[in-house]
Amino acid sequence: MNESLRTVENTAAAQDRPDLRKAIESIVDHGFAGVQLRVHDERGHWAGSAGVSELGGSAAPPIDGHFRIGSVTKTFTAALMLQLVAEDRIGLDTPVAGHLPEFELDPRITVRMLLQHTSGLFSFTGEIYPDGTQVAGGVAGLGKEWLDNRDRTYRPEELVRMALSKPARFEPGTGWSYSNTNYVLARLLIEQVTGRPYGEEMRRRILDPLGLIGTVVPEDSPELPEPHAHGYYPYEDGDGWHVADTTRFNPSWISAAGDMISTTQDLHTFFSALMGGRLLPAPLLAEMCTPDPTMGYGLGVFVERTDGGGTIVQHNGGFWGWATLMYATPDGSRTMTGSLTFGDAQVGWVAMAEAMEQVKRQLVTAVFDGGPDAPTA
Repeated sequence: MNESLRTVENTAAAQDRPDLRKAIESIVDHGFAGVQLRVHDERGHWAGSAGVSELGGSAAPPIDGHFRIGSVTKTFTAALMLQLVAEDRIGLDTPVAGHLPEFELDPRITVRMLLQHTSGLFSFTGEIYPDGTQVAGGVAGLGKEWLDNRDRTYRPEELVRMALSKPARFEPGTGWSYSNTNYVLARLLIEQVTGRPYGEEMRRRILDPLGLIGTVVPEDSPELPEPHAHGYYPYEDGDGWHVADTTRFNPSWISAAGDMISTTQDLHTFFSALMGGRLLPAPLLAEMCTPDPTMGYGLGVFVERTDGGGTIVQHNGGFWGWATLMYATPDGSRTMTGSLTFGDAQVGWVAMAEAMEQVKRQLVTAVFDGGPDAPTA
């Protein structure tokens, strides 16, 4: 790897980590434009980047750069909701319909079902059924259609109504299906219970107390604070492959299910505080980290075993041009946070998803199977 395409942060508390440097360089070899990674563990902390910040350039991605975190937003939203539960403002098993009567929701759907994706509600971003059938949601989904609509503003209520116009996936509480609709409803529920906008509550309760100055709830703003790398979206359209710069777009199409912006340092601070018990009382943190038996999803987090037998808590995120990693041991003592930007590899989304899985396994092995296991939740 050319030295101009790689940066590594060195501090007195950190050691050189050849395994991590090799891992992030291999990510670029898989076809990603760039990567920034941060690891905090018993050896100190390490941060580095590889690849390029912008296609056609030579500068590496900034190791302290801002990026779109996608579905990692769900963990923030779940933590905020659980704080309200801790204050007895609402119960985990409270029916949602009584708080949001305008949607005429199934009265069996509870707060817990929203946070755990067991409500059965159709996702407004579309669904893929077990037989391979794809059903579009209400928002523009792929390729040029999404690009042509990327400046449009959607209201959260509009997204929910799009979803409710489709049949439910299953009866509430009888299955598991990842649905962005659940977390837009969670946003609206937070606003109804507190009487304040979601972004204001997020800043007041989580961002400001933790000093997360690099984390933003963007609402409908397309801007990405400096410094930042660029995200790219390779797509097919009629006459062949095209690559669009997706650094700027209106994120209101995904709302509290995936719109936030952050940094690797802020994600480390947030996740270590959350897992370390600084944001939630122990009983609710235990609820959050109790996974359903289908997909290992708790309340806004996945809980899984590593190949080496350890336990990790995680939530990743991604959409057109961007992917985010956020992992921790159950006590928050070891974390790994990162951002990947897609490049101009014309291999299709299936191949990129497979490459992403390889990348995640390689990094998890390097960080969480390379030392003593932390206590389980």
